[in-house]
Amino acid sequence: MTDKPDLDHLRQWIGRSTQASDIVTAQLVKGLRATLFMEIGDPRPGDAAPWTVHWCLAQPVFPMSELGPDGHPTRGGFLPPVPLPRRMWAGGELEFFDTLRVGDETMRTSRIADVTMKTGSSGVLCFVSVDHLVTTPRGTALRERQDIVYRDMSAAQAPARPAAPPPPAAKHRETHMADPVLLFRYSALTFNGHRIHYDRDYVTKVEGYPGLIFHGPMQAAFLVELAAKLHDGAAPKKFSYRGLQPLFEGSEFSVNANDAAAGMELWTANSEGQPTMKGTATW
Repeated sequence: MTDKPDLDHLRQWIGRSTQASDIVTAQLVKGLRATLFMEIGDPRPGDAAPWTVHWCLAQPVFPMSELGPDGHPTRGGFLPPVPLPRRMWAGGELEFFDTLRVGDETMRTSRIADVTMKTGSSGVLCFVSVDHLVTTPRGTALRERQDIVYRDMSAAQAPARPAAPPPPAAKHRETHMADPVLLFRYSALTFNGHRIHYDRDYVTKVEGYPGLIFHGPMQAAFLVELAAKLHDGAAPKKFSYRGLQPLFEGSEFSVNANDAAAGMELWTANSEGQPTMKGTATW
């Protein structure tokens, strides 16, 4: 078992910031549309990109020699060096101000906002919150809070939780297959080397999961696109989401939505109908 993190040391990273720039290309837009089961089309300069294309832009690039055993960069640098071995995307919040378009030059400014720790049924959890601001020459495109959770390797064998109650029937529902090709495509688009998404031997034999794990941001991307589709193509002003449990490849998954007083409640669910990510959209 990994030693408990030194929270006082890790909180010294709060306030650190970094910037990265990139260009929205037509090829990227085509690839992301295809991966999100959207009409691919023939995007031209000025055409709108999918709402979460920013997760494909300006991703950090490290030499192979600086990657850890899980495919992520070794700890340290911009993100605090949390010693817990398992790292996953826990959730976050998006605020949309402008559409990113083919040809846009983007700048992302990122800042460590908080580092917290708690102990749950699965052991010690360390949460790192990162604020992102994405701009173009037109101004602010979006603001984001990204929540990353780190946990011990033994968490894969955490005690089983009581069965969750069945989710409400969805007024709006789409279904797709979570197969390895889909996961590979999203990993490639986001330059994500995390082996839990494409290396079955690693994820089952080392991390102890039953299969390849669906990306958290891809689930969120499906939810945002469904919300926009149901709202005349307009992205929500604010979209908050959190992961509930892993979604594994090899079976059908659904993207669901119900109207709510303040906007829309959305969730992805596995083949048994159990929610794996929940989101709330407001306009």
